[in-house]
Amino acid sequence: MKLANYFDKELVFINVKGNTQEEVIKNMVESLSKKEKIIKDSKEEIKKAIIKRENEISTAIGMGVAIPHARIQNFNDFIVAVGLLEKPIEVQVEGLLEKDKVKVIFLIISDILKNKNMLKILGGISKIALKNPISLEKIKNSKTEKEVIEAIEEINIEFGHKIIADDVLSPDIEPVTEDTTLEVVAKRLINEKISGIPVVDEKNNFLGEITEKELIEYGMPKYLSLMKDLDFLTVGEPFEEYLLKEETATIKDLYRRKENLYTIDKKTPIMEICFIMVKKGITRIYVVENGKLYGVIRRYDIIKKVLHI
Repeated sequence: MKLANYFDKELVFINVKGNTQEEVIKNMVESLSKKEKIIKDSKEEIKKAIIKRENEISTAIGMGVAIPHARIQNFNDFIVAVGLLEKPIEVQVEGLLEKDKVKVIFLIISDILKNKNMLKILGGISKIALKNPISLEKIKNSKTEKEVIEAIEEINIEFGHKIIADDVLSPDIEPVTEDTTLEVVAKRLINEKISGIPVVDEKNNFLGEITEKELIEYGMPKYLSLMKDLDFLTVGEPFEEYLLKEETATIKDLYRRKENLYTIDKKTPIMEICFIMVKKGITRIYVVENGKLYGVIRRYDIIKKVLHI
């Protein structure tokens, strides 16, 4: 199935007005209600559902793109609309301590049981934003509804019917290399609210991961791991080794090697991924193709993208 098949020129809106994301969403739903009777019949419920979802977790993904969406009980349709904003609005980017100037809105409304369709479209739009910057600029700079549709068709994104790793992975977690310092890793773990970062070489070959555990272990006296009872132990400065070397020490000898990690390809079915995570107690799985890092799947991604779309 092609992503472009889900888009209709009649549901593309140029110069959408609004000073906030809430205003933009309301104006887009109003415009949709003039095109689609099913929207008109329940437009207030739809507005509330989309805004509620947006307030829970921002759908801004960076690159000037946001994907507000909602699943509505007994909504017997699947609608994807595009809105080019009259002026960009500032929106918090989900999962990051930064804001983005959103220029284009992809608005999705579906039935509550159409998770698969929703996930495929969300994944497809994310690929436009993250992997097709030239095409994304064409969409942003389009002057007509036809130009928007043509730009989406040119990208030619296709997907199957099953939910696979490619649909739920996070492609935007920037890897580190062996010469990255402890300080840089620690700051990223804090700022990005993640517990582990993939490690690659200069050619993006997957080498392993560095996590919170390795940083904490580095700061502990080596003999602590041999002791069973620490009640009597007195240590001078906590994490003295770490504090002295965080700016210069690298992760080269600390990170977990790929041989001890779970890796999958991007076509791995979602249920296999969930099985590994639950049965093996794994919190992250790395998607690797021909030795190259393709993305990361965290438990968080499953909850957000499958269970709480």
